[in-house]
Amino acid sequence: MNNTIEDKSFDFAVRTVNLYKHLTKIKKEYSLSKQLLRSGTSIGANVSEAQRAQSKADFHSKMNIALKEANETHYWLRLLYKTDFLTQKEFQSIESDIKEIVYILTSICKNSDSK
Repeated sequence: MNNTIEDKSFDFAVRTVNLYKHLTKIKKEYSLSKQLLRSGTSIGANVSEAQRAQSKADFHSKMNIALKEANETHYWLRLLYKTDFLTQKEFQSIESDIKEIVYILTSICKNSDSK
């Protein structure tokens, strides 16, 4: 059974790891990229945990954490772009992915009942 947000957040984590490797090896950027790696991979980890939540409240909590991590990831991507560590093409490509993930997670969080 396909789970769109689980698939997209995992694929995004893979992209994040690859971007981290690029930023550290090619651009020699270590601080911002580490923050990006942490938040970008945390999205999928929290989505995965939510799939086996113990309750609706637990599901809601994990998805909200995933949404917060997605928003943080978008921040780090914008900062890396504005400080010239990402080209416009690189940024636009990955930004479209994180925006889609934020949109899906926002919808899930609004439609899930934490009670």
